[in-house]
Amino acid sequence: MAGDEPCEGREPADPARPGPLRAGASGEDNRIISTRSTPSTPMALRVSIPKETVPGERRVAVTPEIAQRLVKQGLSVVVEAGAGVAAYYPDRQYTDVGVTLAPDHGSALGGGGVVLKVQPPTPAEASAIAEGSTLVGLLNPTRSLDAIRVLRDRKVSAFALELIPRITRAQSMDVLSSQATVAGYRAALLAAESVPRFLPMLTTAAGTIRPAKVLILGAGVAGLMAIATAKRLGAAVEAYDVRRAAGEQVRSLGAKFLELQIDAEGAGGYARELTAEEKGKEAAMVAQAVAEADAVVTTANVPGRKAPRLVTREMAARMKPGSAIVDLAAESGGNCELTRPGETVVEGGVTVLGPTNLPSELPFHASQMFAKNLQSFLGILVTPEGTLVPTFDDEILAASLLVHAGEVRHAPTKALLEGAA
Repeated sequence: MAGDEPCEGREPADPARPGPLRAGASGEDNRIISTRSTPSTPMALRVSIPKETVPGERRVAVTPEIAQRLVKQGLSVVVEAGAGVAAYYPDRQYTDVGVTLAPDHGSALGGGGVVLKVQPPTPAEASAIAEGSTLVGLLNPTRSLDAIRVLRDRKVSAFALELIPRITRAQSMDVLSSQATVAGYRAALLAAESVPRFLPMLTTAAGTIRPAKVLILGAGVAGLMAIATAKRLGAAVEAYDVRRAAGEQVRSLGAKFLELQIDAEGAGGYARELTAEEKGKEAAMVAQAVAEADAVVTTANVPGRKAPRLVTREMAARMKPGSAIVDLAAESGGNCELTRPGETVVEGGVTVLGPTNLPSELPFHASQMFAKNLQSFLGILVTPEGTLVPTFDDEILAASLLVHAGEVRHAPTKALLEGAA
């Protein structure tokens, strides 16, 4: 079982992923050259933020606070009218800080410069982005092949934020962690709302009520936030993760760490896949903990793969009537056998929730965190003079550069495109 960067798509360092190009043996310049223009009279770089069009998506890529900072940097910031309304950032907050409003979706996407998005573009949106522009956002490459093909053909330089390497310098740009924090918080609240009992212990004239037992499976960013939130609500919290290193973090939050003599920490801090024997031992321990829990929150995800199965139908059947399971891995196959993405299932008195895009349910702060991540990324993509950097050789830019100059640079995505051709 892995940690839980839901949205999930980020990968550890991939030796197959092309890195920065260097000068060849013959001395020719093989750097990754950006597509910035060099007019005789420099113009302010345009940064556009279109309204998100995915159903249910309420976040906006840039908040008024961050837009103001970009304007002060000398950038021309354009926001589609109404882009921030669903996240409670009205248009006037943008215009008050010097932002220009684009009247429609096409003009926000097609003005050139840099386009900032939360969700991957649809093929139609990718077609509307001006040729030679730069796109930055969560691009979910393995599930957005049609759009990536369009971006490639239009010679758009597309940066996928989920491909940012796990290095110290990139922490401030880590949108997966920031959005997983939101998801973990919301998951704990959903668990509390779904069980027909109090979470905290209460001593009343009618007697003492024992605290509810909440089990968190997966102690990555979302899992740790779910633990902290459930503890604040007064529940008795247990947690499990195959990485031994997670135990210290779990205990520091006041929860009990369920320990099994397995160390499955893999490259980049992610969990490796368990062997058959290890899976059997894990299943027995987890099955008992699930049966005793009033609420279970599962957050396990192996990057680039189907989510591991942690809670079987038989395990769920052993839970008490009124219990609940909140599956944060619903979009990637689910940790629970009963999970259906975007639906709530009740079987044998147990409620199983398969929420998708939980960060969008807290759009105000989710957008705020996402925007600050983007600002940090723009700090290495844009020069202090307000132009695109001349090359993309910085290790963060090179690792996250999905498409550039008519070429798909991310090896796994390129292989998928070639296989689909």
